[in-house]
Amino acid sequence: MNCGVTTGLVGFAAPDANGNWDGFDVGVCRAVAAAVLGDPTAVEFVPTTGKTRFTALASGEIDLLARNTTWTFSRDVDLKFEFVGINYYDGQGFMVPKDLGVSSAKELDGATVCIQTGTTTELNLADFFRKNNISYEPVPIETNAEAQPLYLEGACDVYTTDASGLAATRAAFENPGDHVVLPEIISKEPLGPLVRHGDNDWADVSRWVLNALIAAEELGVTSANIDELMAGTDNPEINRLLGTEGNLGEMLGLEADWAANAIKVGGNYGELFEKNIGENTPIGLSRGLNAQWTDGGLLYSPPFR
Repeated sequence: MNCGVTTGLVGFAAPDANGNWDGFDVGVCRAVAAAVLGDPTAVEFVPTTGKTRFTALASGEIDLLARNTTWTFSRDVDLKFEFVGINYYDGQGFMVPKDLGVSSAKELDGATVCIQTGTTTELNLADFFRKNNISYEPVPIETNAEAQPLYLEGACDVYTTDASGLAATRAAFENPGDHVVLPEIISKEPLGPLVRHGDNDWADVSRWVLNALIAAEELGVTSANIDELMAGTDNPEINRLLGTEGNLGEMLGLEADWAANAIKVGGNYGELFEKNIGENTPIGLSRGLNAQWTDGGLLYSPPFR
């Protein structure tokens, strides 16, 4: 399975020194591979930029794009892609050096801004500055890796991207405390995996693997207790999810334990979040909107029945 990911964003998708990919988005790719192929390592990770990701998916170079990509009307309808769900509710923010002395994005009149081309970020930036009647000078970049040295060297006053990306970028700095993320969130950025239009069976599989990770957390199914729960429980939804009751796997053309295999790879949604980007990692993201609906967040899986 070929999975399109970012060129490197720590916590979401990045290769280690040995070339092994890890991260929150990588976890989704591996879960799909485990559900479909029975092997979480049967994934080829294809690094893509804001500009190349959609071409790679449309051409068939990749089967699934899991690259913190925002679900928008035009990408869904005009570019002919099928978003299979949302794995991170985000919004665009701004990061500046602390010594710039700025406390609000509205104080950035005349600033130079590092911005990834071919992204919703680029369009949101133009909208925000126009609405607030302030000017800026864009410094176009293609990847997050390209942005970091430019920003640190002062080639731009500001770096803007999704707030989760800013947290991941800042965590990689030698002195993270020298940089602040401003309070404004200027957009809705529902990020999620996508496939090509017309690939309905594949979309169903990818969608329900993501839902399985989300539902598993709500139902209390974890990497630690899943083997025990697979012996059978008195909760019919857990049994259907894990394939010990009903025939949901058969409906997808998969083995009965497809969802169990997906969950075993990196745990449920909450485990994936905490391990890769949670408050105890250098990225330090709180659950916020990405908490389960039962905890006041937006995460909600349709029923497994």
